[in-house]
Amino acid sequence: MAAKKPKRNRSAMKRARQAKKRELRNRAVKSTIKTLVKKVEAAISANNKEETEKALKRAIKYIMKAASKGVIHKNTASRKISRLTRKANTVLLGSSGAAVTSPTQAA
Repeated sequence: MAAKKPKRNRSAMKRARQAKKRELRNRAVKSTIKTLVKKVEAAISANNKEETEKALKRAIKYIMKAASKGVIHKNTASRKISRLTRKANTVLLGSSGAAVTSPTQAA
């Protein structure tokens, strides 16, 4: 005897469609965050101040946006930003002495 297809109501089917959309969007955002973090780390390892600062600002902006949209938790965003900023300051503080502060540390 063939297995019957389970019945689903309209609202359940809509929620499934919405969940699929969110999953795809969230996966893309998380992938972009990882790429931006890798770019910052590459600039740090190359000891390139200008590129490090530019990549760091872009990564921080994108991570904060992802947290505000609920893709990642706000504490996860703060942790990522803090760790990136600390790594970047090793290059940026080499001769100038002025530290880059993240928006979450401004308070």
